[in-house]
Formats: sequence, structure tokens, C-alpha cells
Amino acid sequence: MFALADYLLHPEGDALPRDVDAQTAAALLARGMACRPPVSGAVYGTLLNDRAALNALGDAMHAAPYKAPPKAPVLYLKPRNTHAGHRAKVVVPDDELGVELGASLGIVIGRTATRVSAERAFDYLAGYTLVADLSVPHASVYRPSVRFRARDGFCVIGPALVAARHVANPDELAITVALNGAHVFTASTASSVRNVAQLLADVTDFMTLAPGDVITTGVRHGSPVAHRGDEAMLSIGALPPLHVSFVGATQHDGEQS
Repeated sequence: MFALADYLLHPEGDALPRDVDAQTAAALLARGMACRPPVSGAVYGTLLNDRAALNALGDAMHAAPYKAPPKAPVLYLKPRNTHAGHRAKVVVPDDELGVELGASLGIVIGRTATRVSAERAFDYLAGYTLVADLSVPHASVYRPSVRFRARDGFCVIGPALVAARHVANPDELAITVALNGAHVFTASTASSVRNVAQLLADVTDFMTLAPGDVITTGVRHGSPVAHRGDEAMLSIGALPPLHVSFVGATQHDGEQS
């Protein structure tokens, strides 16, 4: 069982996360505090869960070799090396292509979920977090490319995990992305093909989810592309906004040069 009272934050340098109220969370984040991801389970992205993305594919969705839209959720894993926290500095591998900046709602599992019905789905949730699901722009649809989606730092999570009781309707949340202080993208979780409850039901029909695991509701069509030197702020509803910086390899704190 993974339960929390209010807002779970994991400040950089702290051994353990803190479960604090909304006012305390806001005060801590206002200081410019960097955070680790507030969750440590597996993170699964969802493809083709945005109506605009499906519409943009047009007739290609019905062409060979697939010939029809998927009948079950199309998932991809964001492995552990991709996980980063609030105020992360993410290396852009090719600045000409940039990095697609997908702001996605993360559904965090609260207890072991197997074959959960849509009617009972919310009983299995711990809460929600914001996920910057990053990828190198590419055209692959049904076969998500590890090379494009699983780069180091390509799944920025946080800054907080917000208890489910604080989010009245996760299927009607505004999504905004700002680059360098200017709003460049607006969308909504309402454009999801599968809403939160149905997505959880359809995924747990073929796989078990453990406490602390995360499923995203998917990247919205037309998400912006960031380049080296950009500063991004992602917001979803009233969840605390997530900050990400984009750098070149020579600026990174690791061993790249």
C-alpha cells in the first residue's frame, strides 16, 4: 500500500521524501529548491491516447501493416536512467532536432492493481504527479524507439506527488508549457481517448501494477520542441509546476564532453 496525506516532495539532498500540506509545499518550492522524483516505481508512457494525435495520423492508421487503431493501450517503458526531478538539466543530444517536450499527467498507483474495473479505478490511486515525457522527435508510432525515448534524464517527474483527494477531476485539467517565460503550448487532459479510470482498467486487464508505479495519460499532439539553452515550465491543473533546463553535453555534470 502506498498512501499519502497531502503533497509528497523529495528535496535534493534529503534521504527521504516529505509528506507536507499544500502551503508548505508551495513555500519550499518558492525558494527554488531542486527535487528528486517523488516516486520510485516503474513509469509507463501511453501512446495514441490523444484524439488530436489519432486524427493527425488520418488514413495511415488504417494502412498496412496495422490496418486499424490499437484495441488496447500502447505502452512504453521510461527506464530508471531516464528518471530525473524538478529543476533537472537535460542534455539535448542533437540541437537541430531538439527534444519534444510532452507535459503529461502521471497516474500514481496506491495499491496492487490487477484487472481493476473502471468503476473502482480511483480506489487504487495514490495520487497524481506531473511528468515531462521527453523524446527526440521521430515518426515511429506503434514501435516506440528506445533510442529516442530512453535517453538519460528523458522522464522528469514532480516536483510533487499530490494526493488523489486534492484533484477533483483529473480528466478536465488544463495543460500548459512555457519556454523561456513565454507560453507556447496549451492543451487539456480532456482530449484523452481513454480517461484515467478507463486507462487503468484497460492496462490492468493484461498487466499488474504495483504501488508507486506510474502511468502517464500520454503526450498531447503538437507538443513543443526545446533546444539547448531553453528553460521550460510545465503545468497541469493546480499541481505544482515542473521546471526543466536543456543543455549541451559539455554543460552537463556527468562525464560527457
